[in-house]
Amino acid sequence: MAVDFFYFLVFPGLLFMAVTGAFLSWFDRKITARVQFRKGPPLLQPFYDFFKLLLVKETILPKHGSPLIFLLAPVFAVFGATMAGVFILLPLFNITTGFRGDLLVIFYLLTIPSFSYIIGSLSSGNPLAAVGGSREMKLILSYELTFLLLIAGIILKCGQQFDLNSIIQTQQAGSSFIGSVSGVLLFIVGIFCIQAKLALVPFDIPEAEAEITEGIFIEYSGAPYALIKLAKYLMLFILPAFLTALLLGGFRFDGIHILWSILKVLGIVLLLTLIRNTNPRIKIKQAVNFFVVWMNLFAIIAIVLIMFGY
Repeated sequence: MAVDFFYFLVFPGLLFMAVTGAFLSWFDRKITARVQFRKGPPLLQPFYDFFKLLLVKETILPKHGSPLIFLLAPVFAVFGATMAGVFILLPLFNITTGFRGDLLVIFYLLTIPSFSYIIGSLSSGNPLAAVGGSREMKLILSYELTFLLLIAGIILKCGQQFDLNSIIQTQQAGSSFIGSVSGVLLFIVGIFCIQAKLALVPFDIPEAEAEITEGIFIEYSGAPYALIKLAKYLMLFILPAFLTALLLGGFRFDGIHILWSILKVLGIVLLLTLIRNTNPRIKIKQAVNFFVVWMNLFAIIAIVLIMFGY
């Protein structure tokens, strides 16, 4: 029991993921600043932001709505992200437990933060938050099917293995799945699904600062908003790590492979950042069409290629 709590709370759990995600958030903001010819924030800025919200800023509850659900929603978001992260990172770090990383369990756990944001926004009683929640629901309905097709493609490519541990070992015993035509297509699909899950431009429609002034998070402040920041830090790490496990052969910790494992995650975050800084925000209708038509088409083509051995 003590070992399980250590895995959940310390390594590779909440503490490790939060610190790593915060550094990745700094990396994302620093690259964004360089693209815009700015200096960018100091290394510890994400930690300053989090602790300022947690310890200094006042928590203001909305006058109209459900305060209890409003406050619990960020807690559920952090819990869901942490559980998903632990189940992703245990196989990646080759830590043997009773759970070997069932992809369908991970898929459902990764949806908890998004649904928590929706519940929190609708419980605030703010009409702009309700608009943001509505957009988030439409976005989820569009990209989650694509994400499920991505996972289905990986399962087929791995000989119908459902656990992440076997998928990683299959790639490390042979070659990474991205080294094939179907793997490249699935990687493209995965990148855009992660972009939408993280609500990064061009898929930041539920927040849309210029239109609905942070939308789903408009009423959050203080400690609850700090937890939302924490959930976003966690997701910024575990989603690239998950894609690394699915298509890039996972992590290895011998010799030069240690550096290569780090560069895989940094490379995915860099790609997400460059997409965010070279595209405008799109409309919710455009986002739905993009996933329902084009990304699903890419995923289906990849699955057909896998069935023919490509």
